[in-house]
Order: sequence, then structure tokens, then C-alpha cells
Amino acid sequence: MLAKPQTVDSYLAGLPEERREALQVVRQTILKNLHQGYQEGIQYGMIGYYVPHAIYPSGYHADPQQPLPFAGLASQKNHMAIYLMSVYGDPDLGHWFRDAWVKAGKRLDMGKSCVRFKAIEAVPLEVVAETIRRVPVSRFIEQYEASRSSTSSAKRKVATKRALSARKTSPKRSASKGGEKKRVRRKKSKGSA
Repeated sequence: MLAKPQTVDSYLAGLPEERREALQVVRQTILKNLHQGYQEGIQYGMIGYYVPHAIYPSGYHADPQQPLPFAGLASQKNHMAIYLMSVYGDPDLGHWFRDAWVKAGKRLDMGKSCVRFKAIEAVPLEVVAETIRRVPVSRFIEQYEASRSSTSSAKRKVATKRALSARKTSPKRSASKGGEKKRVRRKKSKGSA
């Protein structure tokens, strides 16, 4: 098993030339437009751009040991990818991003935050640049915390609804001889459907 790269340079050095060159172009676009406060490094086995613990000590909720991820750049088995967490977390930015990508005349192959591409020619670099420019660190942290609180609130609401629903839909029971519980069946009247 190959050792995971510990630096951006070692990550790039381990790639085939065509992919290394493509990722370098996207990387330079990100770095030229990245607001002060974000850092670049290896995160989750790929090139990551993140809010360091010095600025956001809580880190990423899924793994507080990790700094808060903002963007990523990776070479996957069948494609290269740009991960844009701000696009995933901000519906308005997400709509703008999708529209701008398509208006640039490029085909968009996107998951929630992952934009897949096979060649640098498929990436409208000006759209990537503007997306990065639109999100200073303070805005990203606000967006992240708002999404976390709304997610927590939504989970509580769902749990409450399920609990109430379970109470309403649980079968009626009554005690029978011997202390056992038995379902009480309601008889349908002939006039009801």
C-alpha cells in the first residue's frame, strides 16, 4: 500500500503529468482568489483549503480534529474533482454557480459539492475564481454554523414528529384474561368505507 502524501507538492508529484498539470491550473486559480485566513494543505487525502483551528477552534463537526473544510481538489480514479462546500451549504451561491458554469458553455457534472471533470478545458476557471472570491472566511463560518443549527433543529423536529406519529399509529391494546395484552379491533360499520 502506498503512503498517503503529507504535502501538496508530494500529492501533485504522485500524479500522472496530464492530471498534475490540470490540477495545478485549478490550484493556482484557487490560490489567487482565496481570502486571507484560509490555509492550503492535505485534508482527507486530497489538496484541501480550510479554516484552521486558530480561527475556528471547533473544527469540522464530523471530525473536530480536522479544520473546517472549505474546498478541495483531487484526482480520483475516473476523474478529477473540485469540492466546493460553500456551494453545497449556500443555496443562493449554489444556484449562481450552476447557472454561471452552464452560461460559460461547459457541461456541469456535479454532486452536492463535487464538480467532476476529465480535462482542464472542461473547467470555466473564471467561475471557479469568482466562487472562491465570493466567500470570505467570516461568511463561510456564519454559513456553516447556520447550516449546523438548522440541521440540528430539523433533526429535532423530525424526531418529535416521529414520536408523535408513533403514538398516534400504535395499535390500541386492552388487557385480556391472564394479564396479556390483546389488540382491540374496531368493527367497521356497514355504512363506512
